[in-house]
Amino acid sequence: MVRELNHWIDGKSVPRGDQEALTVSGPFDRSPIARVALGSRDHVDLAVDAARRAARAWADRAPVERGRLLAAVARALRERAQEFVDVEVEETGKLVAEMRGGLQVAADYFEYYGGVVRALFGETINLGAGDHAFTSREPYGVVAVITPWNGPLTQAARGLAAALAAGNTVVIKPSEFTSGTTVMLAQLCEEMGVPAGVVNVVLGAGPEVGGTLVEHPSVRLVAFTGSVVTGRRVAESAARRLIPTILELGGKSANVVFADADLDRVVDSALTICTGAGQQCAALSRLLVQEEVHDALLERVAAQMRARVPGERLAPMTTEAQFEKVIEYFDVAAQDGARLVTGGHAAGGAQAAGRYVEPTVYADVTPEMRIFQEEVFGPVLAVSRFATEGEAIELANDSEYGLVAGVWTGDSARALRVASRLEAGQVIVNGGRTGIETPFGGYKASGLGREKGFESLLHYTQLKTTVVSTR
Repeated sequence: MVRELNHWIDGKSVPRGDQEALTVSGPFDRSPIARVALGSRDHVDLAVDAARRAARAWADRAPVERGRLLAAVARALRERAQEFVDVEVEETGKLVAEMRGGLQVAADYFEYYGGVVRALFGETINLGAGDHAFTSREPYGVVAVITPWNGPLTQAARGLAAALAAGNTVVIKPSEFTSGTTVMLAQLCEEMGVPAGVVNVVLGAGPEVGGTLVEHPSVRLVAFTGSVVTGRRVAESAARRLIPTILELGGKSANVVFADADLDRVVDSALTICTGAGQQCAALSRLLVQEEVHDALLERVAAQMRARVPGERLAPMTTEAQFEKVIEYFDVAAQDGARLVTGGHAAGGAQAAGRYVEPTVYADVTPEMRIFQEEVFGPVLAVSRFATEGEAIELANDSEYGLVAGVWTGDSARALRVASRLEAGQVIVNGGRTGIETPFGGYKASGLGREKGFESLLHYTQLKTTVVSTR
């Protein structure tokens, strides 16, 4: 069945009317799965106006009251998990197990920010007798949240939960290719008692809807997740209006493996390039291995990658453009002289009807090669060797990106020393567990600001200083 997706504005579904719709084809067999309303400037105006009207009352609510509503959304997400899982698997192609985990993460965001917002305090400043000074954190008002196609529910939940907890109202623009669960989430928020106008969703293409939203005079903060190219355009538009942005952009993250590392655990880490078919900005897509263990580790990783059968243990590419991009990078890698160890083709046989590619490993990858420098966004691992600690750091930092890095070593002093020199917003040593509590964001071209953790609330609020004379 082809689902009809409409905007969600001011607490109700808003049909597209005579506006054009986009027919979206699914990743499993390219058959039509949804018709998505393509919004216009008028729809953006309606949504922002609804959010603006709702902003004062929502900001005036006690944090504990907002928190209870977010906790209710978290419970409802878990209770209705299968509905969300089914839609997002159909749209993105994720493995069911992957999406079940993603659903729990989405619920965790609402649960976490619903509780931790009670700890969002200001400070008092001692100016001496006769004056009382204090700071307070206040919401911006209307926040635009623009999310990508690769993780629509978790990305929407991440920005929405923090923004709402901080007292903002929100207009979300999801990718036109994976809009279903974002609309469902907005509807669920209202069912759980979030007032009409606090959460709005406008569907459509990036330039027409996203660009208009960023430029709208009533939008006071923009949170964008997506490519560096689009992120720069968002930043430029926001800069002209002198409004802040939270930008979570691309990555070409290095996983640095020293000879004394636990190689069993390293193999598991390397295989995370297959999670979501590698369509994740935090993917550890460069494996840098010390030469003493390089050949042995490469052989083990390649064997495990070959065992990831597309369709059974590897999801397809979500969009046709991304499928074609990964296929193009196979040709690029060959032209640049990278050594193909396994994979390197579109999947054949029963999976040929879908957007499946083979899990792929390239070796002898050097910094001059495009697959070393550019984000492929697929199940493609680029393996390089190094001799010394200094060389490892130089290779890891030889990138315009700086989102995530991994370090594997049995030497705790070296682990901390290397972590301190890596140009990345998040460094994971020996597989340390991250979560919604750990701030996430990039250095260099990987973005600005931070999502996740308590730090996110600071980015979704602005600081006010008040000074009262008691003389």
